[in-house]
Amino acid sequence: MTVPFHPVPRSDLPRPEGALPLAGSAHVWWQGDAPDAARLSAPKPVLPGLPADRPLVMGIVNVTPDSFSDGGTLGSVAAAVERARAQVMAGADILDIGGESTRPGAAEVPVLEETARTAPVIAAIRAAGIETPISIDTRKAGVARAAIEAGADIVNDVSALTWDADLARVTAEAGVPICLMHAQGTPQTMQADPRYDDVLQDVYDWLARRMDHAVSEGTDPARIITDPGIGFGKTLGHNLTLLRGLSRFHSLGAPILLGASRKRFVGTLSGVEEAAARMPGSVAVALWAAGQGAQILRVHDVAETVQALALWRALTDQTGDEA
Repeated sequence: MTVPFHPVPRSDLPRPEGALPLAGSAHVWWQGDAPDAARLSAPKPVLPGLPADRPLVMGIVNVTPDSFSDGGTLGSVAAAVERARAQVMAGADILDIGGESTRPGAAEVPVLEETARTAPVIAAIRAAGIETPISIDTRKAGVARAAIEAGADIVNDVSALTWDADLARVTAEAGVPICLMHAQGTPQTMQADPRYDDVLQDVYDWLARRMDHAVSEGTDPARIITDPGIGFGKTLGHNLTLLRGLSRFHSLGAPILLGASRKRFVGTLSGVEEAAARMPGSVAVALWAAGQGAQILRVHDVAETVQALALWRALTDQTGDEA
């Protein structure tokens, strides 16, 4: 076990002399004598053309009948395209298309069924003239391959290449970024008494190993994104510890994706049982993650998150010129 340097993120103004941007952020800074200070301060671009100095908003478009928050709300390709268009108009930087629920207890979806749910939607989004980058949320090589052929730009794998051995080759050959997310167990088992010795360090070390594996399979290190996997084999305490220590994951040298939108812990802490009613708490977590320097925020409520981030950016802008 190697304990990484843990930068302490700050966004207060004015910045003192010697303050360094955290992972290229225009809004979050840090100070310290880390041996890899240049690496910690360097921008971590996700895709060419996307800003690397502010959090990107990834809008969720689930074409599933059973996702925990919005399952079954998009019953046709046309409805999914309209949801995607609305999210882009609301300010989404990336669209995340998912055809298999990974909520606790969810059953596996066969490859052909998941492909039939997702690839036509991606193709239709592109046919509609929507050029926003698209992420395919899948752990299966066949689904990812079809999605990339239909126009997807990123693969978002909740298993971090542990579910399908062929997925690493598919993404490496296509040259697309891949997000490696931590999970303990499968959707069927992950919330059955998850335990860690030190959740922050354990998740960090696991992601470091999965990054090494991806590189050994031909993935360009610059095309790896990491996600600590909030809610995937985690108790309430585990989730809070990971959120409080989120900036530690910058030491992995990859962009950080945070997906906490509408999750159960938000409802537990706020007293809101209905997942679709957890927007305010989800925005609060998104703002916390932004203050930790996270590069991608995966959310259901795009307009509300974009508006909140616009105010946060104005309040943390060193130049005072942020609109």
